[in-house]
Amino acid sequence: MSRNKKILFIALGAVVLVLIVVGSIVHSHSDVTAVATAKAGRQDLIATVSGTGQIKPKTYVNVGATSFGRITHLLVKEGDHVKKGDVLATVENVQPESTVSAQSAAIAASRTDVTSYIAAENTAAANVAEAKADLEQKTLDYNRAKELYQDQLIAKQDYDAKVAAYDMSVATLDQRKAAVAQAKAQTDSARGHMGQAIASQRANYDALDKTVSRAPFDGLVTNIPVREGETVVLGIQNSEGSTLMTLADMSNITAEVKVDETDIVNIALGQSADVTVDALPGKIFKGHVTEVGDQALLRTTGVATSQSTTGTEEAKDFKVVVTLDQVSDDLRPGLSCTAKITTAHKPDTLTIPIQALVERDPSAEDALFKNHGKGGESVAPTGKPATLVQGVYILVMDDGRRRVRFVPVTTGITGTTDIEVLGGVKSGDEIVTGTYKTLRILKAGTAVKVDNSVAAVAPSSDSDS
Repeated sequence: MSRNKKILFIALGAVVLVLIVVGSIVHSHSDVTAVATAKAGRQDLIATVSGTGQIKPKTYVNVGATSFGRITHLLVKEGDHVKKGDVLATVENVQPESTVSAQSAAIAASRTDVTSYIAAENTAAANVAEAKADLEQKTLDYNRAKELYQDQLIAKQDYDAKVAAYDMSVATLDQRKAAVAQAKAQTDSARGHMGQAIASQRANYDALDKTVSRAPFDGLVTNIPVREGETVVLGIQNSEGSTLMTLADMSNITAEVKVDETDIVNIALGQSADVTVDALPGKIFKGHVTEVGDQALLRTTGVATSQSTTGTEEAKDFKVVVTLDQVSDDLRPGLSCTAKITTAHKPDTLTIPIQALVERDPSAEDALFKNHGKGGESVAPTGKPATLVQGVYILVMDDGRRRVRFVPVTTGITGTTDIEVLGGVKSGDEIVTGTYKTLRILKAGTAVKVDNSVAAVAPSSDSDS
């Protein structure tokens, strides 16, 4: 055999050997599944619940008309900030003003009457003093005449004259005392009439004051449904023609949001929240939960289920009020907002990605692992129906290959992308996290290879089959 033929046979043998090795490798990897993995680890886990709604002042009032008439002055416009007591609007006041003027004149006349009655009272008192002095004189004359008459020094006619003068003086004093009482009664009556007039005047002033609308507190004018020159009437709040404007107290601002019924059980008073406003991108307003609604609201209409007349199984929300810790002049009532409420915070806790969780029958999975993923469906060996529990697939070495094993886990609070693990895995365990299509059909004992590039595949494309 020539040298060239020997070289040719050796080359052909090397090629055949390479093909055999490559074929063996390909055959050995033909049943290997590519999976994405992550390791269980410790981190600070924050559980949040989100809700959307709008900015609302905690206190707002509809400033209603308190007097019938035409609006003569409208002194504010929407968006104005006002202070407590500022005049907001005035209504024509011709009749209330004339009533006040007429009553003021009546009060002045009453005061004059009281003054004249007091003068008459003083005159009557002076007359009483005069009558008392005269009575004293007549008493002396009467006593002296009595003694002289008893001694028969004067005639009976003179004595009778002194007695008559004395009796007249007593009667005069009684009469003048009665005049004093009468004068006092007339003064009291005049004072009573004047008090009545003053009381009526207070009502007149109140009617006049109601033609002027003032701000009940510091706030922001958010709505003015009327115009200057229109006529306003007294009526029910919010009815047309009876509301002048809406005033909001912007010193205490809330975010009123709706939270899904599945999350409301995690909401409690005092929980902190971050509020973002669509109109103010990049700004976060800190707040805390101050009200948790008890009434379920229909998502499509916002009507409470207790007030709904139709039975429906549609999704429901609950109202949650978040009070902002600090206010801003940039905030306006009605701005759309989102509140992210922190419902739990676990520092340095063991977590795994949420998408790693699957539900399997542990007994069936153990049997499959022993058979290296072969030997039937996930049914308990006894033939009983599968009992599904929550768990994850972890990577283990078995028979010289990397395989997956199902491990039941106990979970705690849920974060945005991770979930707390209370038992079942330990820190550092490598866990299968994807893809969704792979996890859906993965079985214990399956040989796998780690390829985290598959994690970039969207779940929607994974589920298309």
